[in-house]
Amino acid sequence: MKLLQGKTALITGASKGIGKRIAEKFAEQGANVAFTYLSSVEKGEALEKELQQYGTQIKGYRSDASKFAEAEQLINAIVADFGTIDIVVNNAGITKDGLLMRMSEENWDDVLEVNLKSIFNTTKAASKIMMKNRHGVFINMSSVVGVQGNAGQSNYAASKAGIIGFSKSIAKELGSRNIRTNVVAPGFIRTEMTAVLDPKVVEGWEKDIPLKRAGETDDVANVCVFLASDMSAYVNGQVISVCGGML
Repeated sequence: MKLLQGKTALITGASKGIGKRIAEKFAEQGANVAFTYLSSVEKGEALEKELQQYGTQIKGYRSDASKFAEAEQLINAIVADFGTIDIVVNNAGITKDGLLMRMSEENWDDVLEVNLKSIFNTTKAASKIMMKNRHGVFINMSSVVGVQGNAGQSNYAASKAGIIGFSKSIAKELGSRNIRTNVVAPGFIRTEMTAVLDPKVVEGWEKDIPLKRAGETDDVANVCVFLASDMSAYVNGQVISVCGGML
């Protein structure tokens, strides 16, 4: 039996990168997959077609989880289409890097709204369903930057650190209803975004990682499968770093 057989999962921000690989792995493991995208419409539509090969129920939604009303509408639509929701992977996120002295209020607000407020929105809406069902899983995507900070990313670091504090609190609030909340903190992972970086810069970063390589999206997605499955039934309120030993 597949690890997520018969479960219904939502993955936000799944049109590319880590989110896309999580959606693929979940469908591969038998989950019905709902996912969101926003600007990457063509990639979102392509992913919906791709995931149908696994034979589970699949549907993509164009939705902005940073908007409270849209998050409510999204969860209601998923329950109407799929019947329930068992797993939520809050993956959607952006970066707008810059040193504090040059950072605009808009760039601060945008990153906090998309990265952190979206998790509040989606968790609040989905938890109502999970509380009725008396089971559920939240997996919230943070970053090693949220644990140790990074120059030029104070907005991103604040949002990702906030995710950790929020998740630990929700784990304590909802645990009695058999709803687990955990955090995944990726390190340097190869994605479309990192592919455009100078190879020499990447090589320098890899030298500082104990495993001497960048991570792959598979590395993160596999941990998410574990946390979503019953194999992690007693794991709650934890931060799992997928960073090759950077931390």
